[in-house]
Order: sequence, then structure tokens, then C-alpha cells
Amino acid sequence: MAIVNNLAYVHPEARLADDVVVDAFVYIDKDVVIDSGCHIHSHASVLAGARIGKNNTIYEAAIIAATPQDFRWKGENSLVVIGDNNKIREQVIINRSIHEGGKTVIGNNSFIMAQSHIGHDSIIGDYCVVGNSVKIAGDVRIDNYTILSSHALVHENCHIGPWVLIKGGCRVNGNVPPFVVMAHNPISYYGVNAYVLKKGKKSEAIIDDIAKCYRHVYQNSASVFNALRRIREDIDPSPERDAVIAFIEGHDKKIAALPLVDVE
Repeated sequence: MAIVNNLAYVHPEARLADDVVVDAFVYIDKDVVIDSGCHIHSHASVLAGARIGKNNTIYEAAIIAATPQDFRWKGENSLVVIGDNNKIREQVIINRSIHEGGKTVIGNNSFIMAQSHIGHDSIIGDYCVVGNSVKIAGDVRIDNYTILSSHALVHENCHIGPWVLIKGGCRVNGNVPPFVVMAHNPISYYGVNAYVLKKGKKSEAIIDDIAKCYRHVYQNSASVFNALRRIREDIDPSPERDAVIAFIEGHDKKIAALPLVDVE
């Protein structure tokens, strides 16, 4: 049976694994599932629709599966699905989906820092860091190994690729391709995320090829169409090169921080 402080409230229909620890003044609603190894700290609220995996720590005053801040939501039953081994710090708010049966998703091994907000139907990948007071709107996708520094703002329907660093205070209003650093407001290309890529065991040659890709995209006066053609001509195929091409083409060549109007 879960270890529940007598000053906490756990709805009788909530399902908690036997070793879940629930501190004083926690509120756990009905239609909640919390798997083994989790610790819910004081004053946190886990509301209806939360599905929480193994070994997660949810800190003081966080709210999981808050109802969506969206006029389109009319009371539909929906979810927040959280994977394993995440740390969700103080006063984080994660909204559930606005769609019947839909879900907001947090992957595995991510660190969601204090006072950040993740909107409805967003998807956060594995090994991500969401910094203090980051605001993520609805229908955002953030891929694996991406870092959003403190006070970054991500607009609705944006997709941020893997291995990206968004610097503090940056406003993301478009799709951010893989392996880059973005900064400032308005958002601008700041280089390749070389330090983190090295930590991820990417070779110097691969990092250099990634940099060449983005010189064609961001630092030459060419359309995106011609930049992609030059990438294919100048840079040997690799999973990383192909990921850059696939991301840009998959978003109809509409990517963030691009000052040029794309023409073929």
C-alpha cells in the first residue's frame, strides 16, 4: 500500500503503486495512476487524467493534469502521460489535452525546472531540460536531448528538433531544426550545439558537417531550396545530415530564424 501522509488527500479511485510516497497536503484526484518509485512532495496536485510512470519526483506545489487554458476545451476527458525517471520541480504546471482521449506527453529522464508551464497536447521527448519559468504553449513538440534555458517562450504549434539549445529569454515562433543553438528575441541562429553534441559522443567530423549544413541554410544568401541542394551536393550522407534535410523538408522549408523568403 502507498505511503500516504495522513494530511494528504488521495481519492479512493486513484491507483498508486505500493511504494509511492505522498507527502502532507498533496491532493490526488480520481482517474489517476502513479507507478512505482514515485515521490509526490507537499502541496502538489495530481489531477484527473494523470498517468505517471516509474521513479518520478514531483516537487512542492506542482500541478499535473491541470485543465487546459484554451477556449476550445469543453470538458473533454483527456490525459497527461509522464514516462519514467523525470524530475518535475516546484510550481510546474502541465495541462492535459483539449481533445477527448488526447494526451500531453512527457518522456523519460527529463528535468522540468521550477515555475515552467507546458500547455495542452504538447510532447516533450527524452533527456530534455526545461529551464526555470519556461513557457511552452499548446501543440508544441520538443524532441530528445533538447535544452530550453530559463524564461524561453515557445509559441503554439512549433516543433523543436533534437539536440537543440534555446538560450534564455529566446522567443521561439517557428520550427527549430536539429543540432542548433538559437538565441535572442526575435529569434536568431547562434551556431551549432557543439558542446552538447560532444557530450553525446558525436565526432568532430560529424559536428563539422552539421556546421556546414547550417552555413548553407543560415549564413549564405540562398533560398532554402538551394541550400538543401547544396547540402546534398557538398556534404557526405550521414544520419545527422539526413536529419537536417528531413526536418526542413518535413516542415515545408518553414524554419525559425530564417530572414529570407524562400524561392525556388
